[in-house]
Amino acid sequence: MAFKDECGVFGIWPELEASRQTYLGLYALQHRGQEAAGICSRDQGRLHLHKGQGYVADVFTEATLDRLPGDGAIGHTRYSTTGGNVASAAHPFLVEGRFGQIALCHNGNLTNTEELRNRLIQEGQVFSSPSDSEVILALINRAKAASVVEAVVEALRQVEGAFSVLIITKDKFMAARDPRGFRPLSMGRLGGATAFSSETCAFDLLGAEYVREVEAGELVVMDRDGLTSLFPRERIQARPCVFEHVYFARPDSFVYGLSVMGTRRDMGRLLARRHGVAADLVVPVPDSGVSAALGYSEESGIPFDFGLIRNHYVGRTFIEPRQSIRSFGVKVKLNPVRELLKGKRVVLVDDSVVRGTTSRKIVSMVRAAGAQEVHMRISSPPTTHPCFYGIDTPDREHLLAATRDLEAIREFIGADTIGYLTLEDLQTSVRDPDGGHFCYACFTGDYPVLPRSAAGRCG
Repeated sequence: MAFKDECGVFGIWPELEASRQTYLGLYALQHRGQEAAGICSRDQGRLHLHKGQGYVADVFTEATLDRLPGDGAIGHTRYSTTGGNVASAAHPFLVEGRFGQIALCHNGNLTNTEELRNRLIQEGQVFSSPSDSEVILALINRAKAASVVEAVVEALRQVEGAFSVLIITKDKFMAARDPRGFRPLSMGRLGGATAFSSETCAFDLLGAEYVREVEAGELVVMDRDGLTSLFPRERIQARPCVFEHVYFARPDSFVYGLSVMGTRRDMGRLLARRHGVAADLVVPVPDSGVSAALGYSEESGIPFDFGLIRNHYVGRTFIEPRQSIRSFGVKVKLNPVRELLKGKRVVLVDDSVVRGTTSRKIVSMVRAAGAQEVHMRISSPPTTHPCFYGIDTPDREHLLAATRDLEAIREFIGADTIGYLTLEDLQTSVRDPDGGHFCYACFTGDYPVLPRSAAGRCG
């Protein structure tokens, strides 16, 4: 098992084809969530919503996009960490209350969801889904503030944890990040329109120009009077998630102002210096291991090649044969190139090991294809703690590195040797030498915000 992708958000205003531009933006963010997708558009003061389970291409057609008119839109691709894979938890959420219609989509995970939800239920609030994102909307709708912007400020002051949110109303467009900036959110320009995206690769697809990151703790408000930047809470040290650079983000994106391809290659180079080995071939576990494997190859001088080929057309689920086939789940997604692997000493580069079961199957597959030796190299430190900020990770007892030492991990996955990137080398790769900028909680257990309940896991 690998870490599960989180959610992606995209929005744009004012743009004549807002829903279609958002649709394209979500296409670029499909890697961040494959369970559901949705778009809410604004046209002449009314909001229009379409969402459903499946890939972006499954959920939207020409006909559905025609029913999303207007010059503003927000959209979402979802992987569940709160609420499970149920239709009611798909984003955006749309409600109508004292401020009229409001729609919101959210990447992240609130750590005080249960406390807020219980309080709101006691006050008479009814929820239509288990999503923590709906809690934010309820707080906005129940705020005592006189304006919708003041209500959003009041709500954001109550929530804790990780959130990058987009909000659209009859006459306003808002974007916000939590005070620690756990999840990314970038701002771009497309002609006269302003766009927001979880990653800059969406701007590249649309031909938009990257402007800047939405700052940690910032609330950007846009309306006919222009753009206003607010900071609802006291500014504190940002702690963005380092795993965006290790695994989640597309390598062609800039996240937190850094090239993802560049940081991952550096991880591979440092991994080669730290854990060099006599070998014939460097093979990535595709796709997330490719950039680090290139760096490992460049630093070590060992040739790089695609000894494992990924099937990119595997859907969210597939029907297994009635008679069990060993490692079927891995085999349907990856296939070894026997001609390249036979008789070779192989360095297998992956971004992380979570439970270890998938790594074990891949090592076995490479050996079965004829590899003489298999040396596992991981371009991150051992994952020893779960994440509570919008990443779907197992409980600690199910994390391989939380319960085994290095030799036991090597023995479990069946490699000849194993080597992890050190925390210090990871900090060097992401230009954080003092270790004070990023969140490394999944490697260290040092949580910037402790969850108030283990129940809170994206909305």
